[in-house]
Amino acid sequence: MPGDYQAIVIGAGHNGLTCACYLARAGLKVLVLERYETYGGMTVSEELAAPGFLSDVHASGYLVAKLTPAPDELGLARHGLELITPDPNWAQVFPDGRAFIIGRDVEETARSMAQFSRADAEAWRGLYRRYLAAKPDIVAGMTSTPPPLATEFASQDAVDQYRFQFQSARSWVEETFQSPEMRYFFASCALHGALAPDDALGANFAWLFAAAVQDVGVSIIKGGMHNVSRALAEDLASHGGEIRVNSGVKSIAVEKGRAISVRLDDGEVIALDGVLASNVDPRHLALDLLGEAQIGESVAGKIKRYDWGQSFFGIYLALDGPAPYRAGAAADQTGYVHIGGPSLDDLAETFAQARAGLLPHRPMIGAINEAGLDPSRAPSGKALMKFIVHFVPYRVTGDASGRIRGTHWDDIKNAYADAMIDMLSEHFLPGLRDRIVARSVQSPLDYERRIISAVHGTHQHGAVLPYQMGAMRPIPEFGSYRSPVANLYLCGAGSHPGSGVTMAPGRNAAKVICGDLGLAFAA
Repeated sequence: MPGDYQAIVIGAGHNGLTCACYLARAGLKVLVLERYETYGGMTVSEELAAPGFLSDVHASGYLVAKLTPAPDELGLARHGLELITPDPNWAQVFPDGRAFIIGRDVEETARSMAQFSRADAEAWRGLYRRYLAAKPDIVAGMTSTPPPLATEFASQDAVDQYRFQFQSARSWVEETFQSPEMRYFFASCALHGALAPDDALGANFAWLFAAAVQDVGVSIIKGGMHNVSRALAEDLASHGGEIRVNSGVKSIAVEKGRAISVRLDDGEVIALDGVLASNVDPRHLALDLLGEAQIGESVAGKIKRYDWGQSFFGIYLALDGPAPYRAGAAADQTGYVHIGGPSLDDLAETFAQARAGLLPHRPMIGAINEAGLDPSRAPSGKALMKFIVHFVPYRVTGDASGRIRGTHWDDIKNAYADAMIDMLSEHFLPGLRDRIVARSVQSPLDYERRIISAVHGTHQHGAVLPYQMGAMRPIPEFGSYRSPVANLYLCGAGSHPGSGVTMAPGRNAAKVICGDLGLAFAA
């Protein structure tokens, strides 16, 4: 009934749920509307490859959220969230059989790095000390409204900050590290922001990512990534909030500059006398739910040019037993493995090929040994692995290797998966192909079909670019969690600080909303 809810959140991904939790704790009656049959968005787990084999469909690693206060503030551990944080924590495996690992202690990491270059090991010690000194400011920057550019670059060392923030990964690693292997590894960390070695912003992102892995470690969620959203949903329910699934929002009605109702796909209209927060991707919000008539031609034009970034390709394998790495047991024990290298130019070539519409010949592949770390994910004695190709084209024009014919993902995805499995079996995981009992292959089109916000098979709600970050993310008119509609806010990865399981956009948006409403932010 009209007036039953003081806040409505569109989209029950982890950021939408985080925002809803804080609004409910501030005393508002909250409703979360989710178009799919389950909540969680990109923090869902499903039996993709075969029955009994539980894979994280999108997000797998739980990293940056551990730097933010949200998990403790919302008591997610009390709601059943359990983390598995292996040691060693991260690995880079190379075609020659060698591996580099990040241990839970920086000296363990330095020892591993020293096999490639003692100078690089010492450089990492210095970079990590620099991170620890800057950590309070880094966390504060993530968990607050981004400042205007004029403020951000007004400090005494603004010139050096500006250079590093916009420096490419290639420029940074070549001036910082000596060995080609460490240059490859650190540049590959920028791929988690979909940043090529020669893209602006790569240096800063790579440093922060690797340092965060060293600091808090990448965890796997016991029982599947869906337990993140399940814990959030339980906290929301404990404070009177509600979630309605199978309730997609079709449009938002606006009068006199304020949102007054939402219309669902089935025609139901829910009146709004309060605030509306959106966790859907910014373009869908602006053009589909609001419409050009509401936001104006100029703003619509800007959002139409919004850049989505690079597309993912996923292979989920049910195995009859573990497939050990050629590089040794340390790689088998880690939570996440980068597969590729050692040439920095290989990374650059992958992006050049993908951006030209070609299936990359030697992409970097991220591997998660899901059942090896969490035996509950697979039947006893079996194994489950997930491989994510960074990156592939959304629209295919050809194959860089010249072996695969066809250009539509539905026709070629299995052939490309075969090529990637052959490469993995030959160079990195001997015998992998022979252990496969079932598999699921997810192309960019498949990811997009599964969830509307995975536009072009991406997970970021928009690329990380100089003009799509901070106060300008997604565009200035929708920046800092606000929109041109007075009571409509953004709380998803299309806002600062962006993608990843951080809970920061949801928390930050709730803090802004509470401030606008004169409510105490219940941290």
